[in-house]
Amino acid sequence: MLDGKGIEYRYREYTREPLSEEEIRGVLRRLGLQARDVLRSKDAAAQGLTGAEPEAEIIAAMARRPTLLQRPIGLSGDQAVLGRPPEKLLDLL
Repeated sequence: MLDGKGIEYRYREYTREPLSEEEIRGVLRRLGLQARDVLRSKDAAAQGLTGAEPEAEIIAAMARRPTLLQRPIGLSGDQAVLGRPPEKLLDLL
């Protein structure tokens, strides 16, 4: 979608270059959300997570298993948006 609009971006392959716990906390601050808000429920259930766990536990699990984190997430300056649906990424422009 961004390619089609000629918008430059950097894609981070989350499975090859997972976010650290510190990076996840920073992204959550920018999103204004808690970890349970961006926890992929099907992947979480497969890992025995309900979303009711303490924030630190969910973030640690996301750092170990990056597929637990909903994506895409767009970042620009101090702003961030969860790209659900992907058109939400355009809100960063």
